[in-house]
Amino acid sequence: MTKSQLISLLNEMNLDEKIGQLVQVSGNFFLEEENVQTGPISNLGMNENMIYKVGSILNTVGAKNVITIQNKYLEKSRLKIPLMFMADIINGYKTVFPIPLAQGCSWNTEVVKRCAQIAMKEASIAGVNVNFYPMVDLVRDARWGRVMESTGGEDTYLNEIYARVLVNAIQGDDISKEGNCAACIKHFAAYGAVESGREYNKVDMSERELRQYYLSSYKAGIEEKAKMVMTSFNIVDGIPATINNWLLRKILRGEYGFDGIVISDYSAIQETIAHGVSKDKKDAALRAINAGVDIDMQTNVYSNFLKELIKEKVLDIVLIDEAVFRVLKLKNELKLFENPYGNANIEKEKRVLLSKENLEEARKLTRETFVLLKNEKHVLPIKENQKIALIGPYADNFAITGEWSMFSERENIVTIKKALEERIGKENVLYAKGSNMLTTREMNYILKAEGKPLLKNGQELKIQKKYLDDAMIVAQRADIIVLAVGEHYKQSGEGNARVSIRLPKLQRKLLNMLKTLHKPIVMVLFNGRPLVLEGIENKVDAVLEVWFPGTEGARAILDVLFGDESPSGKLNMCFPEHEGQCPIYYNQYNTGRPNIKNLRFESRYQDASIYPKYPFGYGLSYAKFEYQDLNLSSTILNRGKRDKITVSVTVKNCSNVDAKETVQLYIQDLFGSVVRPIKELKAFKKVLIKANEDKKIEFEITEEMLKFWNKDLKYVSENGEFKVYVGSNSKDCLGAKFQLI
Repeated sequence: MTKSQLISLLNEMNLDEKIGQLVQVSGNFFLEEENVQTGPISNLGMNENMIYKVGSILNTVGAKNVITIQNKYLEKSRLKIPLMFMADIINGYKTVFPIPLAQGCSWNTEVVKRCAQIAMKEASIAGVNVNFYPMVDLVRDARWGRVMESTGGEDTYLNEIYARVLVNAIQGDDISKEGNCAACIKHFAAYGAVESGREYNKVDMSERELRQYYLSSYKAGIEEKAKMVMTSFNIVDGIPATINNWLLRKILRGEYGFDGIVISDYSAIQETIAHGVSKDKKDAALRAINAGVDIDMQTNVYSNFLKELIKEKVLDIVLIDEAVFRVLKLKNELKLFENPYGNANIEKEKRVLLSKENLEEARKLTRETFVLLKNEKHVLPIKENQKIALIGPYADNFAITGEWSMFSERENIVTIKKALEERIGKENVLYAKGSNMLTTREMNYILKAEGKPLLKNGQELKIQKKYLDDAMIVAQRADIIVLAVGEHYKQSGEGNARVSIRLPKLQRKLLNMLKTLHKPIVMVLFNGRPLVLEGIENKVDAVLEVWFPGTEGARAILDVLFGDESPSGKLNMCFPEHEGQCPIYYNQYNTGRPNIKNLRFESRYQDASIYPKYPFGYGLSYAKFEYQDLNLSSTILNRGKRDKITVSVTVKNCSNVDAKETVQLYIQDLFGSVVRPIKELKAFKKVLIKANEDKKIEFEITEEMLKFWNKDLKYVSENGEFKVYVGSNSKDCLGAKFQLI
């Protein structure tokens, strides 16, 4: 349709039809056989007449479902305006990739891009029009469960890079084409800064901090023409983001020029009542539409109260029309008026979903997301002629795809046990579960939160003793122990903030028992966040962080453990030594009393270090890299002349192993009009360096890289002295100084 045709359609719509386009519900309303009047609609408090006017469907996908729902809907639609189908395809649809936090650890934009493209290929054929991804929140507190969704982790620059890559990968050159969807940037804004890492909690920071570190990744995604933005649950400057005019109208619509759809997160408009800002649903509806929220996700706030506000002349119909037009415009760009089913295709689903090609690529991409945290005495890679004891609750576990993989199917997931048996033969795999994932008490925390029946203690101790006994028997027969342990997948993700981010109790006990055998132990760690490894790391010889690696994760793990590929991942979030350090991140500010000599009156802890166990950017390899000869083409950078300084460093592979290394460049502004971080990532290159090869790596420093938000909230550079660091992580770097004049 042309713009004029869309306007004509808008003018033809009655008020109920307009309001309906601003409402999103789940597909249960159309698929369930029960009387919807006493079922889902009753629960939502929405009348049946409005159901067949809603504009979009949440997380109900699959080509058959999409076609069925669209047909039912259009049969009763006066103007035949099709539904949009939106879903959370976070790290894959049927072929599941590593969680976003893991993908970010690849420090490889091609890995992140391909994971998203394959996911969109599958999802679009399943009928998805809009993907609620990427999540570009900056995250600095590992206690928050949703850190697993962030590709950029604790770094602003990484978040910006990945935001651009993901929006382009999801949307392609035409969002209506098979393999593409509309992208939704989330969560606007600063959701990753929730106080104490507690879900849905407040966010309170200066505008400078917000602009300097938190807003830029959303802006980057918007600059790549993301079609949609989702609001966050938290408050910003005392006002919930979902009804925050300054945030949504002034910054998003005004400064960033965003002209796409703004959608609330799940029930977020209604929740402004609980925040104590909106006095009731009617007030919440008025505040949200005034702030520029176009779609109300899964509540009756818009459907039941916008019409009343118009009749009372409290709300201008112009705001409704603007929002509806944005919805119609996106449907038009998706070409749903010509083909309401989009790319949903039942026959293609059979061929494309979980295809051999997708699985092979998933395995290849997944390898680059693993981070080798420790490898004493070169216990890795494992020699295949060794007797291997495979022990732990993740050794034969299908739950390795992460909390957001809601569309994956257990029967398509390969476990480590199965993959190891494929590789070295069943007769060579000495397997024992070793322990349950969690104690009954720990498991009941999860079950209670989900409203499920609780477990009884019963025979737990007897069962655990048998698991431990079995583990000790197989371990005694082995040359090396591969210990597959970690968080329960329900311990990370939305709603899963934790005070203690340590390995669960039963698994620590298992490790303590195995340690008494004095055999090499390789710990393969499954988790959705950085963990505190105090009392754990020193009891094993190697630690391979694999996060939640997805459908082909097990085979990819073995590829790395056996040395088919050297691990090349680098942390995008540091691992704290203790939860009491959280939030912790590398680009912190110095204080007036920096911790230099660890004296009493310095900025320090009395009972722990202020530094992480494993810093940002950290990750070992089977190769050994040495950094030499850091050189600057000049020590002067001239302001405003498109000048640049070329930085070069030689990286030598001092081993007989071909491997990839991520060379990282950081800059420190030594003196500023406002306090500046001790260093900030500004560039990186991931390169393959062959055995015993020297490789010269070059970067360019420009004035743009030195800009920041100054005391007057202007984005500028300032003359002065800077230090550039180049190294393998944020801690271990070579350094040199230069000036901006």
